[in-house]
Amino acid sequence: MFTLDQVRCFVAVAQELHFGRAAERLNMTQPPLSRQIQKLERSMRVQLLERTPRNVVLTAAGEVFLRASIELLDLADQAPQSALSVAQGYEGSIQLGITVGAAVSVLGDILKRTSESLPKVHLELLEMVTGDQVDSLRSGKIDLGIVRPAFDPVEFHSQILITEDLVLAVPSESDWGRDGAVVTSKELKRAPVIMQSPKQARYFYDLILRKFEIDHNNITHVVTQAVTMLALVSEGRGVAFLPASSQALTVEGVRYVSLDESGKDVVELHAIWNPSNSNPALWRLLSALK
Repeated sequence: MFTLDQVRCFVAVAQELHFGRAAERLNMTQPPLSRQIQKLERSMRVQLLERTPRNVVLTAAGEVFLRASIELLDLADQAPQSALSVAQGYEGSIQLGITVGAAVSVLGDILKRTSESLPKVHLELLEMVTGDQVDSLRSGKIDLGIVRPAFDPVEFHSQILITEDLVLAVPSESDWGRDGAVVTSKELKRAPVIMQSPKQARYFYDLILRKFEIDHNNITHVVTQAVTMLALVSEGRGVAFLPASSQALTVEGVRYVSLDESGKDVVELHAIWNPSNSNPALWRLLSALK
């Protein structure tokens, strides 16, 4: 097996086509330079140079090896800096778990901040609901989760990203919120409501029941995804509570109206991570997100 020192010696001779000039370039004498080239050729079992009394000529194999050697030395020179950059969190990759709601509300800003602050860090996006993100953080499948509460604040560290209002998605032809009027909790007591699932979307389910007096007899459908809720609203099956960022989802036959103070700044979105995570890039990203 050849060494990098032997490769450097070969490149110098191959570029100078003269042992004396190559030795001077490498700050060494000619005899040890010749021995390094001989060891290289023996280890490869290939003649790389043809030596004549007047000059040095590359063989066909030598020309091919020269191109590869230059690339090899470039990589070897870059490797320590790349390793340091990765160790400091400026290079690498982060597995990011994200919900559909987070994709609508904060993903664009996260990607922008990452590209601006950490251009050599790659974010791999994995769509999953909050429960799956928690399991993936435990197993190390993802480095960072973008989730709704609740999660265990002892097991996971967190950073709140945004708080936003709840809004009401209503059929376009309905009288709800006409002329910019807000809808009150009292008005919603007898409204047909499309609710989030108490299993897959527990946070929203609990939040809505805590903030509004919803009669369970008036719940027409229980679903998980916002797009499904909006499709049902467009069919006149009821109204639906959604975070304000969901207004980016435009569905024909649906409009959004504001709620009273019960819906103001009540929806939270957090970044959470396992404090034992050893990925240096994660800590750089968390600083950028602040």
